[in-house]
Amino acid sequence: MSADARGASERMSLAPVKAAVPEIEAIPLPEDAVQILLAGILTLLVLAALYFAASLAIPFVFAFVLNFMLQPVMRVIMRARVPKMLAALLVLLLFFGAVLGLGSSVAAPAAGWMAHAPESLSRFEARLNVLRRPLDQLQRSFGELDKIVEPTGSSTGITVKEPGFTTYLFSSTRNLLVGFFSMSVLLYFLLISGDLFLRRLVEILPRLSDKKRAVALSHEIERNISIYLVTITIMNVAVGILTGIATYLCGLSDPLLWGAMATLLNFILLLGPLTGIAILCVVGLTAFDSLWHAFLPAILYLAIHLTESQVATPLLLARRFTLNPVAVIMSLLFWYWMWGVAGALLAIPMLATCKITCDRIGPLMALGHFLGGEPRTAEE
Repeated sequence: MSADARGASERMSLAPVKAAVPEIEAIPLPEDAVQILLAGILTLLVLAALYFAASLAIPFVFAFVLNFMLQPVMRVIMRARVPKMLAALLVLLLFFGAVLGLGSSVAAPAAGWMAHAPESLSRFEARLNVLRRPLDQLQRSFGELDKIVEPTGSSTGITVKEPGFTTYLFSSTRNLLVGFFSMSVLLYFLLISGDLFLRRLVEILPRLSDKKRAVALSHEIERNISIYLVTITIMNVAVGILTGIATYLCGLSDPLLWGAMATLLNFILLLGPLTGIAILCVVGLTAFDSLWHAFLPAILYLAIHLTESQVATPLLLARRFTLNPVAVIMSLLFWYWMWGVAGALLAIPMLATCKITCDRIGPLMALGHFLGGEPRTAEE
């Protein structure tokens, strides 16, 4: 066989392989090891500062995230010739009024359930009486084990008296009020400033290409985060309404309370719905006699949540907002460890902002590609 014939045969054999491999645009990778090391050190230092300055950082991050969501509303109001300061005040009043209205509407039912908590817990304990005997046996076994391993001889111990519940409650309430006030003030000035930070950034950038990239990046972050937050809020409200209807049909009292609980918990991915299922299981066991009736509200809530998370929300957000599921879970767990419930609420908006930013900056495109999920095709 001649050389030309062999070459043609090899090209024909490799053609199906090349056709099966999709063309992937080359992603630039950082090559300077010193810069990578310095970036890693800087990231660790920033995370350490955020951990120790959580009481200061959380209100600031909340203010910036809410600014992304409320800035389009601010522009709509300003188109009606409303002064900027008055428009920002009106946006804040509408937003916090809705939040306070929801909280006040469920305060009375929640107080009623808390008042009957001892009676409900006694009923719940009676329903779980079947587990008492093995648990008591296990507790006695651990007690005997403690006696065996307990060192002999007298020892003098020092007991540190921890702050009481009243002191802890007062301190937590004070910190919450201070954080809420700080967030509100910063959010008000962010709404007033609008794109002031963007204009200042564009003015100091040296090249026209950098100026265009900064403008495009800022607009894309605001647009995507706004769409995400608004869509998730609408879907969570829908989940709350359906959960309230389901609990009403099941015979639970105060369906508004359970609907509001489902709405708020659904903002926390994974952990929130699991908490809601556990709460509805406990409430069902204290409210109904038969087991199937007791677990029915939790089962219906789980079905509503699965429909929302696996069908409705991906259908609305998948084309515009795709994230790596593993990165989502890692972000959720990490920020919950860093900042608690506030971190869990902020985990996904911060992850989305990081991905959009990385997609626009050359050396960080590889990280943005890793954070992205599988885009849905038209057939899917």
